[in-house]
Amino acid sequence: METLTQKETTTDLTRKGTCIEFFSAYQDLDTDRMIGLCTPDATVDFQPLGDGGKGKVNELGKGLWTALMDCFPDIDNTIDTMDVEENAVICKVIIFGTQAKDFAGIVSKGLRFETEHIFIFRFDEDDKITSIAINWNHASFSQQLGA
Repeated sequence: METLTQKETTTDLTRKGTCIEFFSAYQDLDTDRMIGLCTPDATVDFQPLGDGGKGKVNELGKGLWTALMDCFPDIDNTIDTMDVEENAVICKVIIFGTQAKDFAGIVSKGLRFETEHIFIFRFDEDDKITSIAINWNHASFSQQLGA
């Protein structure tokens, strides 16, 4: 029988729990709760957006997630996998929703998207999120919405 220390540490489990709480807050459309899991200076990198997608979680992250939730009021997610690597948790997540308003230059046609996203969460010694890198197939996202 494997013990917790052989398989996963308590820190690993705590950090995975934080990620689950992040996605639960996302499902609840609660950006304040999402941001509350992060350090005040935590960064975000929405990788397909290039340099314009890099910034602070409590500024750029909150703004983008708020816009997504406004334009896709039924936005939801399902965690597919979670893997721990050093001080990071890598989550494969399916995000899906129906567009109700224009978003980022994409005119709303009432279409639905479903896209796999990779979230890489990094943590400090207190198990607070210090950075989030997010990647997805932006061309597929845009195509599904009729852009």
